[in-house]
Amino acid sequence: MSHRLPTGGRFIDRSAPLEFRFDGRPCAGFAGDTLASALLGTGQRVLGRSFKYHRPRGLLAAGPEEPNALMTLGRDARSEPNTPATRVPLVDGLEAASQNRWPSLAFDLGAVNGLVARLIPAGFYYKTFMAPRFGWHRLFEPLIRRAAGLGRVPTQPDPDRYEQIHAFCDLLVVGGGVAGLQAAAVAARAGQRVILLEQAAQLMLRSRVDGCRIDGFDAEGWLAELEEQLAQHENVQLRLNTVALGLYDHGLVLAEESVSGAPGAPRKRLWRIRAGRVVLATGAQERPLAFAGNDTPGVMLASAMRDYLFGWAVAPGRRVVVVTNNDDAYRSALALHDAGIEVAAVLDTRERAEGVLPGRARALGLRVLAGHGIAAVQGRGRVRGVQICRQAGTGIVTDEIVCDAVAMSGGWSPNVHLWSHSGGKLLWDDRQLHFVPDPQRPPSGADGGPLASVIGSANGSHDLAAILRAATLAVGGPEAAIPAVEPAPEAPLQPVWIMPEGAGPALRARMFLDFQNDVTVADLQLAAREGYVSVEHAKRYTTLGMAGDQGKLGNVNGLGVLADAVGTSIGQLGTTTFRPPFLPVTFGTLVAEARGPLFEPLRQLPLHARHHALGALWEPVGLWRRPTTYPQGGETALQSTNREVLAVRGAVGLCDASSLGKILVKGPDAGRFLDMIYTGRISTLAPGRCRYGLICNEQGFLIDDGVVVRLAADEWLCHTTSGGAARIHAMFEDWAQTEWPDWQVYILDQTEQFAQLVLAGPQARNVLAGLTGADISDAALPFMASTLAEVAGIAARLHRISFSGELSYEIAVPAAQAERLWEALMAAGAGLGITPYGTHALHVLRAEKGFIIVGEESDGSVTPQDLGLAWAVAAGKADFIGKRGMQRPALQDPERWRLVGLQSLDGAVLPEGAHIADNGQTAAGQARVQGRVTSSYWSPTLRQGIALALLRHGPERLGDEVTLPLIGGGMARARVVTPCRYDPDGVRQHV
Repeated sequence: MSHRLPTGGRFIDRSAPLEFRFDGRPCAGFAGDTLASALLGTGQRVLGRSFKYHRPRGLLAAGPEEPNALMTLGRDARSEPNTPATRVPLVDGLEAASQNRWPSLAFDLGAVNGLVARLIPAGFYYKTFMAPRFGWHRLFEPLIRRAAGLGRVPTQPDPDRYEQIHAFCDLLVVGGGVAGLQAAAVAARAGQRVILLEQAAQLMLRSRVDGCRIDGFDAEGWLAELEEQLAQHENVQLRLNTVALGLYDHGLVLAEESVSGAPGAPRKRLWRIRAGRVVLATGAQERPLAFAGNDTPGVMLASAMRDYLFGWAVAPGRRVVVVTNNDDAYRSALALHDAGIEVAAVLDTRERAEGVLPGRARALGLRVLAGHGIAAVQGRGRVRGVQICRQAGTGIVTDEIVCDAVAMSGGWSPNVHLWSHSGGKLLWDDRQLHFVPDPQRPPSGADGGPLASVIGSANGSHDLAAILRAATLAVGGPEAAIPAVEPAPEAPLQPVWIMPEGAGPALRARMFLDFQNDVTVADLQLAAREGYVSVEHAKRYTTLGMAGDQGKLGNVNGLGVLADAVGTSIGQLGTTTFRPPFLPVTFGTLVAEARGPLFEPLRQLPLHARHHALGALWEPVGLWRRPTTYPQGGETALQSTNREVLAVRGAVGLCDASSLGKILVKGPDAGRFLDMIYTGRISTLAPGRCRYGLICNEQGFLIDDGVVVRLAADEWLCHTTSGGAARIHAMFEDWAQTEWPDWQVYILDQTEQFAQLVLAGPQARNVLAGLTGADISDAALPFMASTLAEVAGIAARLHRISFSGELSYEIAVPAAQAERLWEALMAAGAGLGITPYGTHALHVLRAEKGFIIVGEESDGSVTPQDLGLAWAVAAGKADFIGKRGMQRPALQDPERWRLVGLQSLDGAVLPEGAHIADNGQTAAGQARVQGRVTSSYWSPTLRQGIALALLRHGPERLGDEVTLPLIGGGMARARVVTPCRYDPDGVRQHV
């Protein structure tokens, strides 16, 4: 541990040494280290290679914004690429490997790209690889794919476990610095439920490192006192190692927690937090400076240097030069000096470097050079020295300093990303040179008020007294709760976008803005010259801000360079769009248990075991598995289906329809809501009555159907198809929340809550009558009526609905009672020929009646009118979803295909999906298509093949003969008939 200091290190336990491997080499660290601090402690300078030029790169930061030290952790199934070493807690036996290098980190052949840098400037890929044409697939694309990416994606399944949790609170505080802790403490004392998220493993890191004093305590003492107070409040949760990924509508915050590696513990935990109020205390990010060689290993952010000193007792170098445009970097110079590290010089770009902090530096004998900057860093694989120049000049070297590390500070940028995620706008602060949240344009909450408030340095405030005051008042705390602090005034900073101001092309080509993607000042100026003056265009042309840190380090510097190049201000230029996630998140965290057999879980009916015991064959219906038929005694599936169909037609059948969607819609505005959803009028339905309803999309195409039951004056039950339940429920919620949010409508999906059994056939009433005391006669419970009743002692809903054309009752009971109801019905019907029937028999029964199934007769391009269902579209309604779409000329074209029945001339079953050929032919001799078969079955009732089809001018062509070309050759001939082939007057379902 050549760079580990003999004392200090607040975060490490020197009594607990740990061993790990880096690129196969054994290394050592302590418990409490990060992988970054441990590697820096060993003296390892080069930790990775840049993407484009494969330049050697070392640590730049101490936090998650680190762009250079990206590691592949573990191996085989537990391999995780592209992980910043600063986010990895050191554990015994850890294996880490550097990336984007071959054959080794020290000697990388990819560095040859740097020798031809002038030939591959920003946007070169838009101008090359165009000729010869055959070269793209054979040469260019394979090479580009091979070069793309940094780490390698693991090829084996992830063996780790991930969790997802929902949480709720009155106040969510994001950020565990002084501002966030003060806000949480004040709210906790007021009795609010508080959750505080901190992405680091420690609280108040910045204030503890900088040594501020609050209420007479040093930062460590104030934190200990506050933690003791918060521990007494059961209404407070502190979640360390938890990063807020995104802020969304209605106070939803998504967060990722990195969990300790205890046996059985998950690797990551995803939090979905609903908060009454959100306070963002996300802090600020120090910016680098743009000078030639600012990417050389050993050049670091000034604040990161003092973080490594304070937290992990790691010396970033033995002789350090500090370069800055602000007072804060003097804190790093003082910390380095106090740790016994030589500070060779402090280069301050401001012509006057005065104030408390520069005065302390001079008092300690540190060399302070005002008005100066770095012309260039000397060294490639490590810093060997710096060339000094006047900041206001062109880069003429005035002196050279031998050093092995450079601390740079270009000011601070508030972390405003979460504020922007849900629509909050930003303002440019010309005094502090950063974007801050615009209080006049906050993200809007559900009640129209602000969704979040921002405090602390995230709001552009760097005065500790002002921060604590704002944090207290932001959560409604009294003035008396504001702690007292000692003032620490700082002089204004100077805008420095490039160093020196008049640097020539050779220097600008080595000034890096995006360290991971190798984007330089020269690249951005080239983009401006080529017309990419919009910040979004320049971003995509140069890839500035498209690396893993998403521009947290380099974007503001890039905006300053671009603004100067196009002759405008940063405020006028604006910034790029901030989108979730705030930090990269693994797929495993987002997916959690939804993988393997749980990726798309197969859904089983409440009676699945009973159907299995009866020997059912299964078919997928959406995500459900439903019995298609119940073969007996060696029957084929067709024979079994025929038996079941005849049983329903001649006696009684029992079918499990529990997978049908059951969506409850309730509220004073439920009627008009459903009138907008369905094509027909639903609000006029009387309580206790049922109505068949159609749902279309905005284009006017049919997407679902089902029976709607009015249960009470303000309550409806909407049945949907099995595969459409979740989709239609989501559609209901979408329209209710986004289009008519002021309507009082409440929607509940009850699909899995209730089982629904269908009792169909001429003996259905006789079976049911023995199990209920309710009057189920045709007079009391007519067709398309509904009532509540007890069946076999179970509270049930009885719906007089028929999809078979026979006397039929659908009986809905709580899912837990499904087995009991099935047994009771089978016992009551034992002497009446009751027969379980599956979906195949159901399809045959409905096809004999000419009833359609959404998904077979409709495929997303079919309208209700095409299917002969114009009667289910209320022409007089002012509006409904799809009405305007139906009025388009293309959907009213008389040439559209419409529903008919087909009867094979030889009585055989027509192939489903077969095209119906036109009698005419094209010039190439190909037959035109005038329709297709949508459903086709053998009908044991009619003793012939029956089919439904969509045919041009279909209803006007009854009696015509049509031709269907068959796969493999040959033709089938059929006659056009009405869709309903059985009981066309519907007598049997009304008895």
